[in-house]
Amino acid sequence: MTDRRIKKVAIIGGGSAGWMTAAALSNAIGQSCEITLIESEAIGTVGVGEATIPPIRYFNQRLGIDEATFVRETQGSFKLGIEFIDWAKKGDAYFHPFGQYGAEFDSVPFYHYWMREYLAGRADGLDAFTMAGAAAKGHRFDHPIRDKRQIQSTYDYAYHFDATLYARYLRKYAKSRGTTRLEGKVTDAVLNAKSGFIESVTMENGDIIAADFFVDCTGFYGLLIEQKMKTGYEDWSRWLPCDRAVAATCEKVGDTLPYTKSTARDAGWQWRIPLQHRTGNGYVYCSQYTNQDTATETLMNRLDGKPLVEPKHLRFTTGMRKKFWNKNCVAIGLSAGFMEPLESTSLHLIQYGIMRLLAMFPDKDVSPLLAEEYNKLTRAEYERIRDFLILHYIATEREDTAFWRYCKNMEIPDALQYKIDHFRESGRIMSDERELFTNPSWIAVYIGQNIIPKRAPAVTEMRPQVPVAERLSQIQQAIADGAQAMPSHDSFIASYCKASAAQ
Repeated sequence: MTDRRIKKVAIIGGGSAGWMTAAALSNAIGQSCEITLIESEAIGTVGVGEATIPPIRYFNQRLGIDEATFVRETQGSFKLGIEFIDWAKKGDAYFHPFGQYGAEFDSVPFYHYWMREYLAGRADGLDAFTMAGAAAKGHRFDHPIRDKRQIQSTYDYAYHFDATLYARYLRKYAKSRGTTRLEGKVTDAVLNAKSGFIESVTMENGDIIAADFFVDCTGFYGLLIEQKMKTGYEDWSRWLPCDRAVAATCEKVGDTLPYTKSTARDAGWQWRIPLQHRTGNGYVYCSQYTNQDTATETLMNRLDGKPLVEPKHLRFTTGMRKKFWNKNCVAIGLSAGFMEPLESTSLHLIQYGIMRLLAMFPDKDVSPLLAEEYNKLTRAEYERIRDFLILHYIATEREDTAFWRYCKNMEIPDALQYKIDHFRESGRIMSDERELFTNPSWIAVYIGQNIIPKRAPAVTEMRPQVPVAERLSQIQQAIADGAQAMPSHDSFIASYCKASAAQ
């Protein structure tokens, strides 16, 4: 019988996408398959994506990576959620936590009971009922406990880290498991005239690298998936109009906050990401409503420490490839598509693409059915995340700038409008069970940005025997006590994963 196993995989491009792919593939199939990664130090990487969401923990765990070592090596810190400032209107702020709200005490969901009491004026705001939010507000952090009976088990966490250091860490990991790294630029690819498959890539120095399967991690340019294979791109800028970013790091000032900050500005929003050795900052904006000089000035005037680098400028179009898997090539990372980093999904989409590739890893025939299913599932993932991001823009009362007037009044996808209509009517969250962002995330943005239901779900009025007010008070006190018992974020880092001064 002919051996149809793929023997050679070539990953074109490094950075987080390339080295996450190399690490995962070398860990899973490295003993049976030759994995080569080609990157050029001269090209560099975007390297500004430093905030993550909880699934990154499971990616690292699958690779057997020790958490304390990883955080130390990447100058990382811990993240309990995102604080959104000035999004609904100027002066407003809310917290999008990792984990659930409150604690379940009846067959009716906690947030339904909270909603009933809140609408009646008998309960504090939603932020008062999140363990992650209480810890974040107090600049505290500890690992969640495993005892599900305790309120300290109800939150989750992710990381902030230096993306360049993360790629460097994974490079060592992948190379130790057999991945070969080649330095240089890929300038062309050879396609089979009959099948359209990529047979090899050509490097600037003339070397030809053949492989059975190729992973395009070349960023926005999409050297293989777009420049060579002409796959096409679906533009979502009518819903997510920001198309530029300016980024700069600054000296660390004050406590290391265990959360990301997202502050709405006149033509977009500004991020603040705290690391052990510095703070990452950026302004994501729409070039139709401001220019590069004004955006740069806006960012640099709002840093809370001395700038460490010259501002870096990026251009992008929010959207995705029409195919993520085309013939014997899969695009991972920015070559697959771009979601602005409002909810820190960039590395998740890399992780999702890699795990989905491993689940459907082909033989040399590269069945079109596998590609079709991969593309179907990945498209759905992008679209669900897209709609959650759009919610932040459409759910605004701001009309103080042309940008926000556009966002408030733009037409949105029917699926998102359907969800908003249901929540406005009776506080119900319509979600797909495959949603990355589950009910607590949706309710955080709905309530945080003043989409308030007309009424609570009817069943909340049909269980008078449940002592709801008493339970809410008990939960609120338990959250306050639980947060107070945690160490400060900085002291936790100092004892668990303190990085050296120089990396």
